[in-house]
Amino acid sequence: MFTTTLIAPAGGLDPALAENLRNAWGGGVVVWLSADEAAEFEMGAVPSNQWDVWDSLQDQQVDLVVQRTEGRRKTMLLADMDSTMIEQECIDELADEAGVGTHVKDITARAMNGELDFESALTERVGLLKGLPETVIGKVLQERITYMPGGRELVATMKANGGYCALVSGGFTAFTAEVAQTLGFDENRANTLLVENGQLTGKAGRPILGREAKVQALVEISARLGIGVQDVIAVGDGANDLGMLGRAGTGVALHAKPSVATECDLRVNHGDLTALLFLQGYARDEFAGA
Repeated sequence: MFTTTLIAPAGGLDPALAENLRNAWGGGVVVWLSADEAAEFEMGAVPSNQWDVWDSLQDQQVDLVVQRTEGRRKTMLLADMDSTMIEQECIDELADEAGVGTHVKDITARAMNGELDFESALTERVGLLKGLPETVIGKVLQERITYMPGGRELVATMKANGGYCALVSGGFTAFTAEVAQTLGFDENRANTLLVENGQLTGKAGRPILGREAKVQALVEISARLGIGVQDVIAVGDGANDLGMLGRAGTGVALHAKPSVATECDLRVNHGDLTALLFLQGYARDEFAGA
């Protein structure tokens, strides 16, 4: 069996749309996970016109996901940080403080879209931060970083149901440590910004954690927990996330770069992080940490 899930920003999902699609696809009864926001129904096979319908729903700001019903509720969350659990790219915010924001943002965008080698792009960007006082990290955390809506509910609900949550980032531990603690993640992995005499040296600790390091985290942490990679739901937005999104049981491209989204069958373009709970069949009244 397969489950079709429809998700829209709160109040944006027309019940008639859900019923019409269920009827067109010969699905079962529509179950509302959140009134006028998220609904699902089961069916026996994946419709041949799935992506045509998906495309037509984008103008209505409705996300459409079709996945196997069995095993969709996961026991581990593996999440990217920048532009996923938070709304910014930390290195871009640091670059603004250094007066090189525009240049660095361009490199970041190209790297996340898969146009540049991740390690080389990170090395170049970090080099432009040389001489910044270490205290700027705390300033950026306090003044510039905001959390993606739904993140607290996602982590809290996964943990309330026995899940394990890991934050893996191509960014920096100075940020992941704070974000992980605030949101309740069990562990975090990222790169290290090297500091000397209270200033950023313009270098990152080696080895650089990129695409393969995220896959390694998926394999290592799931093995340590005694679960399979199929028991993991992973979420990210950039090219360096594609490895873990492809290996995890459920890989979700969240507000992803176009070249990344096209590589993923599960795409959330309009919902927030609570979409990952709806995709697992959680109703809003089952959410924790709201």
